[in-house]
Order: sequence, then structure tokens, then C-alpha cells
Amino acid sequence: MSTHSSATGSLVIHSARIVDGGAITEDAWVRIEEGTVAARGTGSDWTSADAVVDATSVAGAGALLTPGFVDIHGHGGAGASFDDGVDAIRIGRDLHRAHGTTRAVVSLVTASVDSLARNVALIADLTETDADILGSHLEGPFLDPGHHGAHEPSLLRHPVAADVARLLDAGRGTVRQVTIAPELPGALDAIRQIVAAGSAAAVGHTDADAATAVAAFEAGASILTHAFNAMPGIHHRAPGPVLAAAADHRVVLEAIADDVHLDPHVVKLVFDAAPGRVALVTDAMAAAGSADGHYDLGAVSVTVKNGVARADDTGSIAGSTLTQDVALQRAVAAGVTLEEAVRALTETPARAIGRGAVLGGLRPGMLGDVVLLDAELRVARVWSGPRLA
Repeated sequence: MSTHSSATGSLVIHSARIVDGGAITEDAWVRIEEGTVAARGTGSDWTSADAVVDATSVAGAGALLTPGFVDIHGHGGAGASFDDGVDAIRIGRDLHRAHGTTRAVVSLVTASVDSLARNVALIADLTETDADILGSHLEGPFLDPGHHGAHEPSLLRHPVAADVARLLDAGRGTVRQVTIAPELPGALDAIRQIVAAGSAAAVGHTDADAATAVAAFEAGASILTHAFNAMPGIHHRAPGPVLAAAADHRVVLEAIADDVHLDPHVVKLVFDAAPGRVALVTDAMAAAGSADGHYDLGAVSVTVKNGVARADDTGSIAGSTLTQDVALQRAVAAGVTLEEAVRALTETPARAIGRGAVLGGLRPGMLGDVVLLDAELRVARVWSGPRLA
């Protein structure tokens, strides 16, 4: 398994099944020039390039080519937590890139406003140097204490305009997503403030009923943070935020397909309820790609046993040890079509954070992020294009 930059020169990858845009194209090729998709076709009508890759010789019969995966919700990997600065972010990103995630939003867990502002500014700087960093996701501190999960309850707070503005301003336009419990005092105004700044507001870690969730979506919230987790479930007389999100065509539902956060039947249910609007996220913490043991997730101490992360004090699930290639495998095993599972790793998450014009597809003009997989959906090679303009 290797990762390559495709940002210079020309590259042709041929003899692959391209999975993109909800469709599969047999015996297909893609041409990338200077890190950008230049052309696509089928058969042997491609012209030579600086590098030519026969997909079947690298990944075997049935080799698949997809756009690079986009993770809009992850906290770390390879023993490193994204809350711990530049080196830790790069270590975690190296792990996830090797598993097909060519671009990622860096998620931060609840901390003090001062600490979050510092980290958001640091991530804003990283977006200018590291092509794979798309910006930040504030998962907290504006969460419901009753659904705090692996977030430190003492650091949770109600959203007030000055705090929200400070965090958005610290990101200089790179805060991509803010998770918020819409029932908190001031939350609907905060959602409007977040959206007006060009960020996505996400409903999550919440006690909201369906009506409150609908109010949040009417205020501009457009993502449901890890559907079903840290929120009321579906009851036949209380449909809750999940069905409210599924019924609203403006809303993308995050799903963690690790068979821990969601039963496979529920993964299939989410895809069926919100076709084309599921983003498969990892919610990965430092233990992804690393050993069982003790880790810190922000201010919370976590133990990972048999690959499942739980907070030491409450027993709550504390992120995952998932990578997006495994999410693909498990979604397909749950009965999701390959085309829709790939869409949920590429086009949909890119669109959810306003980057769908250049990321998540292999159409000419899009960035040359490409993942080559074998027939068992294991990553064989990864290419990534240049930084977003």
C-alpha cells in the first residue's frame, strides 16, 4: 500500500471499474494533469502520460477506482489526537490517508473557549500548508450535558454570540462544521450565526425532539452529527431528530459504520431513509490504527478494548477506531450498494461542507484525489491532488 502525490506531471490509471457519482463504469481510465482530473474514458483510447498505472496489475482483477475519501468527522489516529497540535494532526492524517482518506476536516472535542480558539487558528494555518486539511469541526462545547458522551461535562456551555464569533473568527473562514444541541438557550440564533459565517451547523449531542430538530434545520443546520448516537432514538410516537433529518432534503446524516455505533441493519436503514444524503464518517480517535490501551480524548480518559473505545468514567462510546476503507467494507456488508457506499465517502461529505464542486468526484476539473481498491475493497494505492484554492 502506498500513497502518492499527483500534483505534478501527468498520470493515467486504466483498466479499472470507476465508481463515481452513483454509477460504475467498467474498463475505465482517468487522466490527471498537475493534480487535477483532465479526462475520463473507457477501453484503451487513453494517451500516454508521465506515469501510467494498470489498475489490474496493481490491485488484481476487479480493481476499483474511486474519488478520494473525505472524512468530515474524525479526532485522530496512529496514537495521536487531533487536539494535540500540528505534529499529532499530521501523524493521524498519515494513517487515515493510507486508508483512502485524502482530505479531512479536523474535529476538536470540547475544551475551553480559549483552547478551542487556539486550535482552530492553528488548523487554519495548516490549511495553507497541508493540502489534505480542509479545516476544523467544533464538536462542542455547545452540547447537551445529558448527551455529553465522551466530552467533559464541566466544559460544556450554552452558545452565546460572543463565544461563537470568537471561535469562527479564529478559524478565518476554515471552521467547516459546528455541532450544537439546538434545545440549548440561544442555540437557534447561534445556528444562524454559524451559517451566516459560511460554516455548516450540525445537530448533535442533543436531547432534541423532532420539532426542535426541525426548528434547527429551518434555522439553517444542515448536518446531523453521528446519527442515532448521543441523541434520542426513533420511537413510534416520538420520531426524534433522526427522522426529522431524514425527511429534510437539505440535511446530510453522518453515520459511523463500525458495527459498534450502529448495527448493520441500522446502517442500511439510514441509507434507505436518506438516499444520497449519508456521509460515512470515522469519528476516529487516537487509537485508530493503533493498539488497545489507554488514551486521552480531550479532557476524557478512554480505554480501548477489542478495538472499542469507551470513556473510563461513564462507559460511553468514545469515538471509534474506524478507518474509511473499513467503513466502506462494512456498509457494503450491511447491504448498501457499492455505488451508494462510495458516494457516502466522497461526494456527499464534500457537499456537506461546501466543497462538492472540486472534491468527491472524478469529473474533469476536479482535484485528482483517487483511491485504488482491490475487489475485496482493500486499499491498494492512494493519490492526492493539490491544495484547494
